[in-house]
Amino acid sequence: MMMMARRTALLGGFALLGGLLLAQCGQVADSQSRGAEVRAVAPRPALPAEERALVTLFERAAPSVVSVIAVAPNMNMLGRQTGGVREIGGGSGFVWDRNGHIVTNFHVIERAPGIMIRFANGQSAPAAIVGVAPNHDLAVLRVAGVNLPAPIDIGASSDLRVGQRAYAIGNPFGLDQTLTEGIISALNRNLPTDSGREIDAVIQTDAAVNPGNSGGPLLDSAGRVIGVNTAIFSPSGASAGIGFAIPIDTVNRVVPQIVATGRVAVAGIGVQVLDEQNTARLGVEGLVVMGVSSSGPAARAGLRGATRTAVQDVIVSVNGQPVRRLLDMTRIVDSVGVGGQVRLVVENNGRRRDVTVSVVDIGQ
Repeated sequence: MMMMARRTALLGGFALLGGLLLAQCGQVADSQSRGAEVRAVAPRPALPAEERALVTLFERAAPSVVSVIAVAPNMNMLGRQTGGVREIGGGSGFVWDRNGHIVTNFHVIERAPGIMIRFANGQSAPAAIVGVAPNHDLAVLRVAGVNLPAPIDIGASSDLRVGQRAYAIGNPFGLDQTLTEGIISALNRNLPTDSGREIDAVIQTDAAVNPGNSGGPLLDSAGRVIGVNTAIFSPSGASAGIGFAIPIDTVNRVVPQIVATGRVAVAGIGVQVLDEQNTARLGVEGLVVMGVSSSGPAARAGLRGATRTAVQDVIVSVNGQPVRRLLDMTRIVDSVGVGGQVRLVVENNGRRRDVTVSVVDIGQ
């Protein structure tokens, strides 16, 4: 009985203690609720000039940056269309002019059955492909019946300096109207394309560029387009602070050609050359001519391709510049352009000769 009485006393003591604690907690809660108030908003000074400039830059440019959405028809299990479309990929783009032209990357729309453009104000419209330039990873689209925002001002890339501020606007991971900031990290990079050529004079930036940014503009501190964001270098697949943009000088040369003719002339002289690896194995310095187009300017100038047993002509220099890779020659030929001429130094069995060759459009 004493044990029972002790337990009862202990339980009663705990109950009493619990009641006291609850009462005290209630008193604290009541006290806190009586003292609760909405905090006053502390006034802040005006934004610093640098922040105001960045806000203005974004507000001016963002309306002209669009989402480029690759779409395909909805299909049932029998492979029949069921109406409507579904998104299968996408990227970014920006308004080029008042005629409805949109600039983006070729790889964004390369295999798209259909394309939709979504503007910053929420309106959407189907887009038609005006033309593409795979060698430059550029494409021009066109929308109609849309109240277009003003095009972004175009800058220059020829006078850029490493260390300048750079700003990317796009739709990374589908997150519309995202602004990132960085600097121009390097210039004159070479970027391979799926077409087998390389884009030269590419801009490298540490402004965050992620999947979905492709085709969007890279801006300078004046809010001018200085490049088109095209790729990231990322072995892990994440943004690694190394992004690339096609220089605006290239874009401003290529896009008007696409708008005018639906394509871009591919400058060349009508030769096929041996790849770098096999050229190195032969111990040859220069471009080994493997073949010439029968009706091309190189053939008319007397260049000869290799036979099964021997190397014949080797292009040693173009316009006075030594060439070791195909890119060395294509860069010079591109700069001369269709309709111009290039001077070659050609070696054959230790003898050199000077040859003048016309530059033609080899992409037709």
